[in-house]
Amino acid sequence: MSVFDELVGQDDVITQLGYALDDPAAMTHAWLFTGPPGSGRSNAARAFAAALISGGTESNDVTARVLSGHHESLTIMSTQKSVISIEEVRELVSKAQSAPVNSKWRVVIIEDADRMMERTANVLLKAIEEPPPGTVWLLCAPSPIDVLTTIRSRCRPVRLRIPSRDAVAQLLMQRDHVDEDRAKWAAAVAQNHIGRAKYLTLSESADAERRQILAIPGKLTSVGATIRLAGRIVDAAAETAKSRVEERNAAERAELLTTLGIETEKTIPPSARAQIRKLEEEQKRRSVRARNDELDRIFLELMSLYRDILMYQLGIRDGWINDGEVDLIAEQANRDGPDTTLLRIDAITEARQRLQTNMSPVLIVEAAFVLLSNPWLQEDRSGAI
Repeated sequence: MSVFDELVGQDDVITQLGYALDDPAAMTHAWLFTGPPGSGRSNAARAFAAALISGGTESNDVTARVLSGHHESLTIMSTQKSVISIEEVRELVSKAQSAPVNSKWRVVIIEDADRMMERTANVLLKAIEEPPPGTVWLLCAPSPIDVLTTIRSRCRPVRLRIPSRDAVAQLLMQRDHVDEDRAKWAAAVAQNHIGRAKYLTLSESADAERRQILAIPGKLTSVGATIRLAGRIVDAAAETAKSRVEERNAAERAELLTTLGIETEKTIPPSARAQIRKLEEEQKRRSVRARNDELDRIFLELMSLYRDILMYQLGIRDGWINDGEVDLIAEQANRDGPDTTLLRIDAITEARQRLQTNMSPVLIVEAAFVLLSNPWLQEDRSGAI
């Protein structure tokens, strides 16, 4: 299987990257992969890195190590923070000066290039302008305008888009051997996001989890019930996030202790405490981001529901995300009009934006649920009425 196979519906991108692999004149030292969530920009960058480092030989061992992020000629920056620090970029620039090992290329991937402040991006600028001959920078961001102009002007653009629903379903059927009906359902409810669609098809509890989320609007019956439900949602998201990261956290800590030559937790010398503390801080940030990702997933599911409700209210019966929830959609749609549904969508959009800040997640969810229960409070709050 080609490393580019998962880039379904991105034939132009595959062709562009293929030219660079085959023709030295088409190769450049800095690339900017852009595309909305679900477009596969990070996957595309890793696939390109695998093809570069393996020399186009499709070596299964080399490819697997690159795709997992563990090759000696690959460095990946994937931050859990809202901003990439200048110290982190300086460390990347230093690593980029090293000669590649067991490969013609040393590849550096920054998966969240949009999280660099101007001062930090300027540190990266010189490294991109004058890299060592064997170094390639692969930057990822939602859109070109999210990256400093001086950076993106020195990168070759690779623009990805979200694949079609049919393309995602076909991938699930061919690669993961999912039956057609479930593949189409997963592609629809995942809103064409390949990773999410795969999870939905392979998880036995995914369908039940979604139904619980879609039932949330019907439980917002009073202020007290709304506040209590918000608290439970945040607690559940934190528990889910903990279960996702705790195994990785434990493995990272054990690996660090081994590297430092520390046999047990009880024998940590003072000289190693700073490194242990740095790892703990990074893991804490990862846990916060994982929790916020869970909450964002819930908001996305609710957004899909209100999108379908709006379509129902406007008389549109095709292209729904939640095709199997006709009764629920009709019940909610008949309670209000399109203007009210739009206010609810606005409330969810605002909540998702707030998740990118340091605001308390409990307050974010409480505020969102209160507005879902009574969306006209949003108008009162803005002074429009």
